[in-house]
Amino acid sequence: MGIIKITNMSFYGYHGVTAAEKELIKRFTVDVEMAVDTKLAADTDNLENTVDYEAVYHAVGDFVANNTFHLTETVAEGIADLVEKRFAQKGVRVRVRKNNPPFAGHLDYVEIEVSHGEI
Repeated sequence: MGIIKITNMSFYGYHGVTAAEKELIKRFTVDVEMAVDTKLAADTDNLENTVDYEAVYHAVGDFVANNTFHLTETVAEGIADLVEKRFAQKGVRVRVRKNNPPFAGHLDYVEIEVSHGEI
């Protein structure tokens, strides 16, 4: 068993509760960890026997850019569902960071982490 990690993917979307968040595009960064069987891929050295992480990147980017949700929690769960159904063999962990959240304060981001299955 192994884990494939795709870290700090950056996408833009209109997710948030306030009207301003629905009108001004925001940057979200995403990490995805997938528990996969790496043995066959290593033995055959064949992409067809593992997860194509470029395909994961594009699927996550399409999800973030082409949907609108109130909550970052919904974004994270939606990505986890998508990755689990299309790519992960045993489990998935997703972290979604809303960069520069729209309230007064000094912080880099707010992060939501969700896990499905064993990771």
